[in-house]
Amino acid sequence: MELKKSLIGRSGSPFVFEVEKRHIRQFAEAIGDPNPLYVDEEYARNTKFRGIIAPPTFPIAIGQEGEGIDLPLDQRRMLHGEQEFIYERPIRPGDRLYCQMKVTDVYEREGKKGPMQFIVLDTEMKDENGQLVVISRTNIIYRSITS
Repeated sequence: MELKKSLIGRSGSPFVFEVEKRHIRQFAEAIGDPNPLYVDEEYARNTKFRGIIAPPTFPIAIGQEGEGIDLPLDQRRMLHGEQEFIYERPIRPGDRLYCQMKVTDVYEREGKKGPMQFIVLDTEMKDENGQLVVISRTNIIYRSITS
């Protein structure tokens, strides 16, 4: 199946992620980032953030909690192209994030070996008041069938 614009708007099941200090600490350790802003309460309290925040790439871990979207595509043809995080505010311990992934774009570009197809998946993460915290945007390359 080739990508069709009709995929735009398709969404996955909503899920909730409760951010704990240990999640942030474990993520910072996993990526090898020793920034005290992510683990040291006293240090973080004396910054402009006034407390611990999650590293900028933390939403990638949150997105793994969801079930994703059931797309009628050949998984073997999908390749992660790029990742972007669009923040409205930092993620903090104690946040209860309401998350949902959806297809926001499907497009085609000319590559060196012919047309390439792309699908954009956005995972919106909102707080308990429905305010957007961050969008985790994934751009997937849908490779053509090789002969």
